[in-house]
This record gives sequence, structure tokens and C-alpha cells, in this order.
Amino acid sequence: MSLPPEAYLWFKTLHIIGVVVWFAGLFYLVRLFIYHVEANDLSVDLQKPFFDQYSLMEKRLANIITTPGMILTVSMAIGLLSMQPSWLYERWMQVKLLFVAFLLAYHFYCYKLMSTLQSNSCKWTGKQLRILNELPTLLLVIVVMLVVFKNNFPTNGATWLIIGLVVFMALSIQFYARFRRIKKEKSLVK
Repeated sequence: MSLPPEAYLWFKTLHIIGVVVWFAGLFYLVRLFIYHVEANDLSVDLQKPFFDQYSLMEKRLANIITTPGMILTVSMAIGLLSMQPSWLYERWMQVKLLFVAFLLAYHFYCYKLMSTLQSNSCKWTGKQLRILNELPTLLLVIVVMLVVFKNNFPTNGATWLIIGLVVFMALSIQFYARFRRIKKEKSLVK
């Protein structure tokens, strides 16, 4: 069965929408994990209501937004590849698919983390989760660059500047969180 040419445009449109939804969910899901872990710092009488609320929000986000976004992304990618199977022989696509595999592993690892949070057996700290939360940003930048530049992936100064900016933003977020935490601790001492 041959698909009409406009099917490619529909696959591409829905693929992009899926990516946006999937990443929105991935970015916020680990942020909820951070809040969930940091609820341990609350008074004992407040911990359970916060744990229950974060657990509910995590489940809903993962099951209603993040995973459907991932399914839409992957299924539309399969549609795109079925219309352009020669891409599978291109080095940029092979590398892109490797990074997508990392993203899928990250996605399913988030479910494992969510399970440990809900059973109150998570060993991750807020700081560790903040670092984990930066991983999809880096993967997103790499995947988008591979799609845009394909086999002409730039390795010049501009590329390293952009990668440096992404790393700088990630580190800035970490330093800001540390600054807020130290400021909070000092205010509690006074």
C-alpha cells in the first residue's frame, strides 16, 4: 500500500508535536521528583500530604502527558522512516537513533524512580535529581543539531559555544539552587 505524499507532512507535524509534549513531560517530571524528595525536609505532619500530592501529580504527568508524547513521537518517526527508509543508512540518523535510545532509557528510568519515590525508598538527593534533570536538555540539543545539520554536523567554534551555553545554563541552575538552599539554611539559623 502506497501512502499519499502529504502523509509525510502529517507524520512530520505529529512527530514534532510529540517531541514537544514528550520533552515538556520529561522536564517537569524530574522537577516533581526533586520537590518530592525535598518534602522530606518538611515537618512530619506535612510530609504525607505532600508525598501523596507529588505521587498523584507524577503519575498523571507520566501517564497522561509524557508517555503519550513519547508514543506519538516514536510512532510518527516510524511513519517518517517508512516513507524515507534510505535515512536508516545515513550516519546522522544512526547517531540520532542512538541518542533517542538514550532518551527512551531515561524515560523508563523515570518510571523506576517514580516507583521508588512512591514507596519512599528513593536514595536520590535533590541535587542528584537536578543533575539528572539536565540530561534530556543536552540530548535534545544534540538530536536537534543532528536533524538540522545531518551529515554536516558542525564541529567549529560556534558549535562548541552553543554546547558551552547549554552546559553553562545547566550549571547556573545548579548554582542557583545551591544559593537558595544556603540562603534558606542561614535564615533558619537566625
